[in-house]
Amino acid sequence: MNLGAGAVVRYERDRGISVSAQSDRSLLEYRSHFVNFGTLLIICAAVGVIAGLGAAGFHYLLALAKHLFLDGMAGYHPSGPAGEVPLFVESSRPLSRWVLFGLPALGGLVSGAVVYLLAPEAEGHGTDAAIDAYHFHDGKIRARVPFVKSLASAITMGTGGSAGREGPIAQIGAGLGSNIAGWLGLSARQRRTLMVAGMGAGIGAIFRAPLAGALFAAEVLYREMDMEPEVVAPAILSSIVAYSTFGAIFGWRALFDTPAFRFRTPLELGPYLVLGLVVALGGRTYPQVFYGIRNWFHTLAMPNWLKPALGGLIVGVIGLAVPDSLSTGFGVVQHAFQGQGTVIGLLVIAAAKMVTTSFTVGSGGSGGVFGPAVVIGGALGGAVGLVFHAWQPALVPEPGAFAMVGMAGFFSAAAHVPISTVIMVSEMTGNYHLLVPTMFVCMLGMLLVRRHTIYEKQLPSRTSSPAQQRQIIRTLLERTTVGDILELRPSAPPEPVSERTKLPVVIERFASTGLTCLPVVGDDGTLSGVVSFQAVQQAFSSRAALANLIVAQDLATPAVTVTADQSLYSALSKMSTSDSKELLVVEEQDSKSKVVAILTSGDINAIYDEQILNPPKQEPTAGPSVLHAIKRWFPKGRSRDG
Repeated sequence: MNLGAGAVVRYERDRGISVSAQSDRSLLEYRSHFVNFGTLLIICAAVGVIAGLGAAGFHYLLALAKHLFLDGMAGYHPSGPAGEVPLFVESSRPLSRWVLFGLPALGGLVSGAVVYLLAPEAEGHGTDAAIDAYHFHDGKIRARVPFVKSLASAITMGTGGSAGREGPIAQIGAGLGSNIAGWLGLSARQRRTLMVAGMGAGIGAIFRAPLAGALFAAEVLYREMDMEPEVVAPAILSSIVAYSTFGAIFGWRALFDTPAFRFRTPLELGPYLVLGLVVALGGRTYPQVFYGIRNWFHTLAMPNWLKPALGGLIVGVIGLAVPDSLSTGFGVVQHAFQGQGTVIGLLVIAAAKMVTTSFTVGSGGSGGVFGPAVVIGGALGGAVGLVFHAWQPALVPEPGAFAMVGMAGFFSAAAHVPISTVIMVSEMTGNYHLLVPTMFVCMLGMLLVRRHTIYEKQLPSRTSSPAQQRQIIRTLLERTTVGDILELRPSAPPEPVSERTKLPVVIERFASTGLTCLPVVGDDGTLSGVVSFQAVQQAFSSRAALANLIVAQDLATPAVTVTADQSLYSALSKMSTSDSKELLVVEEQDSKSKVVAILTSGDINAIYDEQILNPPKQEPTAGPSVLHAIKRWFPKGRSRDG
């Protein structure tokens, strides 16, 4: 018999629902599902509106910081993506390289003080913090984090720090979703769902990529080819609303403008194969450089709030030589789409961007790693495209197409999110004609970089997540009945003892049966309690001289009972609340409860040893981490044989 077979009516008994007809049960389930679904739609829409406004506020705050610091103080006017309309008029201040050199350090000092004074968890690139909150903290994010993250990230990037918008908006959106769930008093599972929905909504809005934002939020949680399916629909709805809110304020153009790139012949897959190898090498190097520098900062004996200033100082030095490696750097990608730049120049920008991002965010500065990855991948792709264009211009007439595919392939390799990245780049550019080479390069890059990821909080798969382990275990327990356990470990019904049975006879009964408890019945055969082997031992050792005067009624305690059609989850809950390791399994006969079996925690452990930990070879098994978690959830106790 398989675990979970035959349990139709246990939901009624476990939940106190007095529904007898199958049609009534179906109607009740339909109504419950409809109400829950409607409520979810309303809450997700609210999360989308708030996340969209949050993305709009952060976008404005970042533009203001760039206008005040990079433009107003240093006279540095980096170009941006063509689809993004400037919010402020560019000043006529000439470039001051020495001011530009010092600005990242100043920004690091201010943002470091803000973060470590108000919300230390807002340091770093944000997405990892959201992933960690989902897996290990039931989606809880403090209410102040979105506001601190917005301010600190705007200061970091607005003063030239090399970082991206994805990390801040991921943590901002996730924090808003988490706190909405908290204010509404929702469950931990619902809070995690809204947290991920908020994260996807924020990313979908600020990058003008609503579908990709939702899928990214579900996919980025895991390192392998896995995603969180239960959050996809809520995240899509929230992302649609957030994108609509953001677009109503800032317009509907795609983030980048691209020429009419097209995939023309299968022969192009040869050069794209080379591009896949290049971005795979870059995707492997990026996390190594980033976490190498991050770990170096961890070893420094200086206050954490000062470390971003030191990182900013180093960024300023690099920025003197390669100004395009500062701030967001999206203008580099826009130019690469047009085939502009040189091979050496693009490779230098890619290397410099990788280092400046590592020193900015790895030192504790606030910002994301997706934006820099777009620049690095676009520069690498542009360089490869220029090489092949010079060698085979007929085969590669548009080197800019390699920049577009490269930005997707690089991030897919570095972050292990191939599905959402393919869609993300297509939505960000408004170009869907390069899906084939983009999919090819993304999958190749991810497969070649399996053990390295820019998001260290990613877990291998859903079965590795503590949040999902609890749900998997609970589902398994709810689908398994007490009767299922008894069928796997059948035994004869226990003979009850009378309330008047003397202690020596009770001891003999325990010795002959090997049971851990015995049901006690009154003169009319009605179940009146249960006497445990432990209670008998204590009574005999402390009052041996009075053994013939003690009867079963003196040692009996109220019986904790279950029926065969109740779920194992209900049985374990009763064990936990009653602090008992044994339950009497009863059935009603002639208005009396007849004990048909005794269920112990030892029985449950034995079943899981036999059926799950050491299952028949032909049956599928769960992941080891889940099994160990299941084992830990069951209290130890004597089995029937012990």
